[in-house]
Amino acid sequence: MYSLKELDVSKFNTHNVTNMNSMFCRCLSLKELNLSNFNADKVTDTGFMFSRCLSLNELNMENFNIDKVTAKQGMFYWCDARMN
Repeated sequence: MYSLKELDVSKFNTHNVTNMNSMFCRCLSLKELNLSNFNADKVTDTGFMFSRCLSLNELNMENFNIDKVTAKQGMFYWCDARMN
């Protein structure tokens, strides 16, 4: 994951996902990520999801519903992203 620069997650089926903990953790070279198609309605854990995404400078979470998330610890630890 250290050299991953691009990732197309537009077709990921996340309708039944409840845990996204560390999902993109340590994607050190990833520069942008579009999660606008993610269905996070059942997600309860997003802890460390983007931890250490040091190059991430654009993150689209436009339709990302975090109403049920109870565990968010370190979600953006060591990450400096512009939220859209």
